[in-house]
Amino acid sequence: MKKPKYYPNNWKEFSDSPSELFESIEYNEFMDWKVGGYEIPSSIAAIVRVRDLNTGRVKEHVYKYKHAARNKTKKLMDSGNKEITIVQRDTVHFIYPKEKEYDIIFDE
Repeated sequence: MKKPKYYPNNWKEFSDSPSELFESIEYNEFMDWKVGGYEIPSSIAAIVRVRDLNTGRVKEHVYKYKHAARNKTKKLMDSGNKEITIVQRDTVHFIYPKEKEYDIIFDE
């Protein structure tokens, strides 16, 4: 199998740049802009992001239907030591490994 082509990035240029080149903003403004300002297309019901606490691996699942996202969330919560973040159009939920309240997350 052929190795995929490497696309270089410019992280070194940003790392070496003086901080005066970057506009500073308040924490609350940043949170509103980046965390509260997300948009999900109308064709997507939920995005489920899972971080395995044992390995540190992160995986994302995108669902068109709430029932499919709910079923996946139940399965993930029952399977072990995982942090789950669920993003819907109007809400973001963070589930710790010991929680079992997945019925309140996906309202009908």
